[in-house]
Amino acid sequence: MEILRIENLNFRYPGTEKRAVDSIDLSVNDGEFIVVCGESGCGKTTLLRLLKRELAPAGEKSGNIFYRGTRQEELDGRTAAAEIGYVLQNPDNQIVTDKVWHELAFGLENIGVPTEVIRRRVGEMSSYFGIQEWFRKKTDELSGGQKQLLNLASVMVMQPKILILDEPTSQLDPIAASDFISTLKKLNRELGLTVILVEHRLEEVFPTADRVVLMDGGRVLLYDSPVNVGKRLGEMQDSHPMLLGLPSAVRIFNALHIDDVCPLTVREGRDFLERHFAADENAITVGEYTHSDEAAIELKKVWFRYERDLPDVLRGTSLTVYGGEFYCILGGNGTGKTTTLNVISGLNKAYRGKVIINGKPIKEYRGNSLYRNNLALLPQNPQTVFIKETVREDYSEILETLGISKDERTEMIEAVTARVGISHLLEKHPYDLSGGEQQKCALAKMLLLKPKILLLDEPTKGLDAYSKHTLKNILADLKNDGMTILAVTHDVEFAAENSDRCALFFDGEILSADVPEKFFSENNFYTTAANRIARQLCRNAVTCEQVVAFCEGHRR
Repeated sequence: MEILRIENLNFRYPGTEKRAVDSIDLSVNDGEFIVVCGESGCGKTTLLRLLKRELAPAGEKSGNIFYRGTRQEELDGRTAAAEIGYVLQNPDNQIVTDKVWHELAFGLENIGVPTEVIRRRVGEMSSYFGIQEWFRKKTDELSGGQKQLLNLASVMVMQPKILILDEPTSQLDPIAASDFISTLKKLNRELGLTVILVEHRLEEVFPTADRVVLMDGGRVLLYDSPVNVGKRLGEMQDSHPMLLGLPSAVRIFNALHIDDVCPLTVREGRDFLERHFAADENAITVGEYTHSDEAAIELKKVWFRYERDLPDVLRGTSLTVYGGEFYCILGGNGTGKTTTLNVISGLNKAYRGKVIINGKPIKEYRGNSLYRNNLALLPQNPQTVFIKETVREDYSEILETLGISKDERTEMIEAVTARVGISHLLEKHPYDLSGGEQQKCALAKMLLLKPKILLLDEPTKGLDAYSKHTLKNILADLKNDGMTILAVTHDVEFAAENSDRCALFFDGEILSADVPEKFFSENNFYTTAANRIARQLCRNAVTCEQVVAFCEGHRR
């Protein structure tokens, strides 16, 4: 039975000529699991917000959206609020109260549900989602994974018929993201809940989907089963940007051009490789890691806590990043990764230990000397970087404070924006950009400072696969120019493809660091899908490209 129908839906933001959503016709059946994917800025978030009347953006809209046969505009307020649930990308943007229990009850209170019913629903959902242990905690004390789970539970107490989610795992570590997706699968299968999900991380959600919506330039390019979308995209255009965003099993299958059923999952990918290729433990030889003799960043037994009576976040953390190195730190939410970057950048001050930047203790830097042509930090939330009405004004302002002439400012802005591929965004308000566009604009602002050391906090958050590929090339160029790059990331594929060394952060310290081939091949959870697929044939292959290269020389 049809639960949602979209007819010739168009939408244009104020002051723009191009439609963000263009001539979309879709039908969603009751109980389906729909995954929406596409490049950053292709209209995914706009489409989802149009489906939730209360979150619809301002602009010019035409066409119709029907929920159970009723036009969206004609739905009564209670139905629109309760039966169509929405989970935002950033969990902090959705939480409105200071206590977990109150957050769970807030929506029900607003629509006038009786107190006894509220108590029963809140109790049931708390038990279902395992919230009992932190039920009475303050919301600002929760980890990123707990906040996102709370948002989901807060929507589910409303007993929605459709659950809409906009990149809900973008700020979660791999394990927390996997748990969250498993919960969505359970809700879909056990409760018959219709799920419409926008995601860039497709490894787990793509095989789960009943149908996949692939958007391109505001339009629906493909709307079909995951198998058909994977195969048709590979057949349609070898160069389509979304090919890079497909699950690893699909990417490997498309690259090898073998007549077989397209695999979707790690297990199916493993079976596919075993049918067609022979094992070779020596296929990839990992040599000894070499680096420069000069350390760009040194932490020596650093201790840090946010307040005197709170536990230590960093507990004797030691770290060395060599000049010109690309170093990635991975680990769970709340382990102290971002805090480490903040200590290195001087935003937080350690109470014990040494922080040394380019051979000089951080406490010896005066004024803005630490940052001027020296060190820059791209924060996890790119919105915090912007303070002006347009991207161009923001860039001009920071260069003006550095004493750079108007003509030189214009030249520098043009060069950096061309390098990052955001010249077309200069006249836009930063808050009108998609998450991925904000991330790229924030990176460009950091590059205007011409740092020798670049600190990146979740640099791929909100980026589609092609944008990640572009970022990879930008960072490779910067590294070739001698820049030192230290990134904190949940994106294991990004770390495997780009870093010289990877490290695991746990319980306030660095546990181990090694080259990607050794680091990921020894892990079960903090590893890539490509490695899981191929490790029984070629243990040290950790990227899709490495797996394909191995396969081409080892056909049965």
